[in-house]
Amino acid sequence: MSYYSCMHKTLNKNIMLKSLQKLDQKLPCPCLLIIGGGWALVLSNDFPLATYDIDALPKGISIDELNIFVLQVARELNLPNDWLNPYFASFTHVLPLDFETRLKTVFEGSKLTAQALGKEDLLIMKCFAHRQKDIPHARALVKKGANLAIVDKQMAFLKKNKAHGVEQAVEFLDMILELEDV
Repeated sequence: MSYYSCMHKTLNKNIMLKSLQKLDQKLPCPCLLIIGGGWALVLSNDFPLATYDIDALPKGISIDELNIFVLQVARELNLPNDWLNPYFASFTHVLPLDFETRLKTVFEGSKLTAQALGKEDLLIMKCFAHRQKDIPHARALVKKGANLAIVDKQMAFLKKNKAHGVEQAVEFLDMILELEDV
């Protein structure tokens, strides 16, 4: 068990939904969360997974403003302070410009709406992360019908524009497709 996992509580689907409900009750204004990473897999693709945090980007409120309420929910539910964080933002530059057309609403409260990235966009991000733990996630996205034409088109665009890490991302995708015999 890693230091990180000793310090953080694993979030399951029930805890995650409860935390979003609590956050919804605290928000002073409407907010959209764009969810990526593991929780997008869980909420929009019924992937059985537990993780330590929710990767989300807010719209309608700044990250600093949102964090005030995230910390309150953390205290109330005994969650780590970063149970909801924007860390995956560093990978969003690899997403196609039309990624928002594939967002899927996974939570809707009175002020908070959470939308998960589509399968294609998650697959692209998993390819760029290209970690060992991403292999089963990427395989599941392919099996669940990610539109590979969208993924291939974006990879070609990123390759043409010499995006950092695209070669490794393409290699990772090729490996996943070989495993799936697509």
